[in-house]
Amino acid sequence: MKSIQRNLVLSALLLTTGIAFSQNDKDQDESAQSNIQQYTPSKLIGKGQIDLKWFNNLYTQTESTFTDGKEPRQTFFTSTLEAYTGVGQNKRWNVGAIFEFRSNVIGDRSALDVFSFDGDRDTARSGLTSIAPSVKFVPFRSISNFSIQSSFFIPLVDNETENGVFLDQKGYVWQNRFFYDYTFPGNKWQLFSELNSELSFGDKEESFANNSLNLTPGVFLSYFPSSKFTVLALAQHSQRIDLGNDFSQDFTALGGGAKYQLTQALNLEALYTNFVRGSNTGLGQTFNLGLRAIF
Repeated sequence: MKSIQRNLVLSALLLTTGIAFSQNDKDQDESAQSNIQQYTPSKLIGKGQIDLKWFNNLYTQTESTFTDGKEPRQTFFTSTLEAYTGVGQNKRWNVGAIFEFRSNVIGDRSALDVFSFDGDRDTARSGLTSIAPSVKFVPFRSISNFSIQSSFFIPLVDNETENGVFLDQKGYVWQNRFFYDYTFPGNKWQLFSELNSELSFGDKEESFANNSLNLTPGVFLSYFPSSKFTVLALAQHSQRIDLGNDFSQDFTALGGGAKYQLTQALNLEALYTNFVRGSNTGLGQTFNLGLRAIF
């Protein structure tokens, strides 16, 4: 476990994530733009290029729809590492893989205790929880700012919950994310949209999510004070549809953030979201920090 953590930290120092929420899809102007303008998730890299992303999400809650009033704090940390390379011509195909590491604590422990990795089975768990081969592609040659990312997540956890501590769902997930963005005239404003679909399957006794379909549309509005800096507002809704596991769920989140181009290859992103409503869910907040390198 310690070696896995060291490898993840080393990978982080070398690279990567955050979602870039801005792009100008006019190819003749790209050479004068920063990566945060050129490369939203909608836009693919070219043959031989490398896209490395490291995104960290910390979700913490003291409220939920299951009870009234305050609850003992629970915190769930997810660190996602993605690596892609361009193949073929015309920036229409990227192939790669996704790795997810999680650290969760319960029992009213401090939110920052997720970084202790103390292995206390009564209140904490952590580990590498899933890997996913992944492909991105542009289905229509004439619409370069519409793309699809398809990934198949393979679970690495033995048990979803141990001693009341949840780590990650134990089930296979086929994820398909549909991306589209539009840059307004003047290159100061951009609208980015995403529809994330996740089909979870497996033994319904092993995971709350197995045999369900989760749909998460999102809209992100970005403003560029300069080519190297953007601020954004976002709205997302998630709806889990029961396909045989007797469990449905939904929530709505609002938030905002910023992104900055640190070097020609590397950019930094920070995001905040608040779960403003939902059913069969927690009502917490997320704090997100990411790096992305394209070279």
